[in-house]
Amino acid sequence: MRGILDPMPDFILCTRSISKNQFTDKPGPSKYLSVPDGASPQPDHAVNQASWAKAVIAAAAPNGKAGNLLIFIHGYNNTQENVVTRHRQLKADLAAMGFVGTVASYDWPSDDTPLAYLADRERAKTTALQLVSDGIALLSKSQTPDCPVTVHLLAHSTGAFLVREAFDEADDRALDNNAWVVSQLAFISGDISSSSMSESASGSESLYRHCFRMTNYFNRHDEVLAISNVKRIGAAPRVGRVGLPNDAPSKAINVDCSDYFHSIHPDGGLTISHSWQFGDLVFTRDLLLTMQGVDRNEVTTRKLVNGTLVLSKP
Repeated sequence: MRGILDPMPDFILCTRSISKNQFTDKPGPSKYLSVPDGASPQPDHAVNQASWAKAVIAAAAPNGKAGNLLIFIHGYNNTQENVVTRHRQLKADLAAMGFVGTVASYDWPSDDTPLAYLADRERAKTTALQLVSDGIALLSKSQTPDCPVTVHLLAHSTGAFLVREAFDEADDRALDNNAWVVSQLAFISGDISSSSMSESASGSESLYRHCFRMTNYFNRHDEVLAISNVKRIGAAPRVGRVGLPNDAPSKAINVDCSDYFHSIHPDGGLTISHSWQFGDLVFTRDLLLTMQGVDRNEVTTRKLVNGTLVLSKP
C-alpha cells in the first residue's frame, strides 16, 4: 500500500479478490484504488479509506468550490480492463465538455464471458452489500451541510440490479446518516425488469427515496436485453429495452434512445447495442446536462415526440 496518492489518478473501489498479486473475477475485500493515469489496476494501487475519500472529494470539488462526483457501476461480462477503459472514457469526455468534478468507479468481480451471466448476477448481489458498507456508508458520513460535492450515479446493465439491491440493503441498516442521497441517478441498458421499477414495487422504494431524479435511457434495439437472448435469466421485459413502467414515480423519466442508436449504428450488433453509450458524445452531453440539473424538458439533446423524451443530436 502506497503512502501518498499520485496526482490526477483514477479512483476505483474494487471488490475483486487477489491471487498471485493480481485481481481476479471472484469477490474479495474492498480495496480503495488510486490508479495512475494509463496504468492497469493493481493491488499495490490501494490506499487507506480515509486518504482515498479525501482525495476523491478534493478532485470532485477543486479548490474547495462546489463540484460533482459521478460514480460509475459497470455491468456483467466486464474485465477489469473494460471497466477502467470505460471509466477513463467517461472521465475524459465529461472533462472536455466542462464537467466540474471527477469520476469514481465501483468495480465488482464480473467474469469475462457472456455465458457467466448467472454467476455474475450472483456476484453483483453479493457485492451489493459492500457497496453499502464500504461505499454508501462512507458517502453518508461525508454528506454534511458544508460538503461542496454533489454525488451522481451511473449504472450500466447488471449494475442497475446491483444498485437497486444496495439501496434496499442500505435502508435495512443503521447508517450514520440515513438521509443520504444522490442527486442524479441514471440507468443505461438497465438489466432489471421494467415492472419492478413501478412506484408500488417494494424492491425499488429505496432507490427512489434516495435520489432527487432518476433517468432511464432505453433502447428498443438492445440485443442483449432481448427476450430471445437465452444467456439472460427470465423473460420479463427489461427497463433498458422497453423503458420505465407508466406508474413509475414522477421523479423518474425515460429517455428513448432507439431512433438515435439506429441512426448511428444501423446494422446493430450484440455488444454495441448494449454499450454504445461509452464514447458517444450526444449521450455524454445529455448526461452532463442532467447532472447540471437542467429541466428534463429543456435538455438540448432531447426532443419531445408524442409525449416521450427522445435522445437526438442538438
